[in-house]
Amino acid sequence: TRSDTIIIASINLETKDVKLVSVYRDTFLNLGNDTYTKCNAAYQKGGPEQAIQMLNTNLDMDITDFITVGFKGLKDVVDALGGVEIEITKGEISHLNNYQYSMAEDMKIEYTPVKEPGLQKLNGLQAVAYCRIRQIGNDFQRTERQRTVLTQISEKAKTMSVSQLNEIATSAFSEVYTSLELQEILDMITEITDYKIVESAGFPEMNKLKTGTIGSHGSCVVPVNLAESVSWLHEFLFEEENYQVTERVQKNSDTIDAKTSEYLK
Repeated sequence: TRSDTIIIASINLETKDVKLVSVYRDTFLNLGNDTYTKCNAAYQKGGPEQAIQMLNTNLDMDITDFITVGFKGLKDVVDALGGVEIEITKGEISHLNNYQYSMAEDMKIEYTPVKEPGLQKLNGLQAVAYCRIRQIGNDFQRTERQRTVLTQISEKAKTMSVSQLNEIATSAFSEVYTSLELQEILDMITEITDYKIVESAGFPEMNKLKTGTIGSHGSCVVPVNLAESVSWLHEFLFEEENYQVTERVQKNSDTIDAKTSEYLK
């Protein structure tokens, strides 16, 4: 299927700082095979391998590892951690409960409606439903919610013992598809308290994108000058000032401009 969410995690092994970047799923990019359309189609066309190729081709990255998780896997991890603390607004409640209802029907489980706004502990199904809300604001705010949940999962994990986390990781491993071996993940857990998610953002940056219907591709997010967006991304993730993109990215940037300009006048 198309990937509902695409998040790059950049981990600095020296400072232990972690940065998260959501690549908006409707971003018009090269899928890694010189086909241009919404970037979340890459996973549908060739699984995680092509999704990684899509990211590397467009963003001058060298990503090699991945973790794919579905709604149920995320739900089960949050439940195993005992829930996460999230601030819920009044406007989000009805949409959160609607997503809960539809997922509960699919999974054939009960659900607990959220009734009041404010800071509260969400269980697994509630947290996944919160991640899916896109009716309040837009898809950009939806990705903010997803990064908030990931950050809270990280913070909650730090309060648990290594043995508890080993048990959770071992149990959850059957619910993910990943390039990592279980033992690699268990080895990382011993250092979890050293790492901190310090910043997160969306790509393309808000002042470097436009939205519009791009012919048969439908409603898309279009990077206004992909090359400039990639330069910004490398500065954000790696503190590389004035990063000069490769010829490959410049070509993608020019092609995107040529394919979308007539629709964005």
